[in-house]
Amino acid sequence: MCARFSLFSGRARLARLFQVPDLPEFEPRYNIAPSLDVLAIVAGPSGREGHWMRWGLVPFWADDRKVGLSLINARGETVAEKPAFRRSFEKRRCLIPADGFFEWETIAGKKQPHFIRARDGEPLALAGLWERWHGEDPPLESCTIITTSSNAVIEPLHDRMPVILPEAHFDEWLDPESDRQRLLRLITPSDDELLIEYAVTPKMGNTRYEAPDAIEPIGTQGSLF
Repeated sequence: MCARFSLFSGRARLARLFQVPDLPEFEPRYNIAPSLDVLAIVAGPSGREGHWMRWGLVPFWADDRKVGLSLINARGETVAEKPAFRRSFEKRRCLIPADGFFEWETIAGKKQPHFIRARDGEPLALAGLWERWHGEDPPLESCTIITTSSNAVIEPLHDRMPVILPEAHFDEWLDPESDRQRLLRLITPSDDELLIEYAVTPKMGNTRYEAPDAIEPIGTQGSLF
């Protein structure tokens, strides 16, 4: 599962990595929660584009946008068949930039959050789907993050993790004409060596807590990493 993540890399850095020169302006965000707008990279008519989308996919056939609250993640094992995601998987795939994501560990009955990020400090590209819902004007664009079984880093905390795509597969993932079976083979846990995790302040459990120390290792507040 992926229910909270962060995005604080600079706009220029993300524009280079995702090859989107006109990436929208944004402020660093350390504690992004479901139902908020998130940055998503999609295939446009002239190349990759960055769009703001509501986190929690609202299928085109939904009667109410509230259905998106239960669709923040899509299980990779069923994403190609499940009615809520099937059409998006076929033609509307996206990349969701993140500098890391959070999982929780239960210790003595209390929830201890952990932050997971790339070992080299580079931004991550989370595999996602998006949809356009015409139940309001203007239409609502929304997205979901695909999950898979955990690797060895995440497994002690949770049995699911977001699918993280390497740059070499960005084009294949975004291309609406990509082969379905090749896409399904990309839905795998990341290499164990890619990620590190560490405990962070329990204050970030509050969805309104957006201070930079939400992602700092416990005991080092005041200096990033």
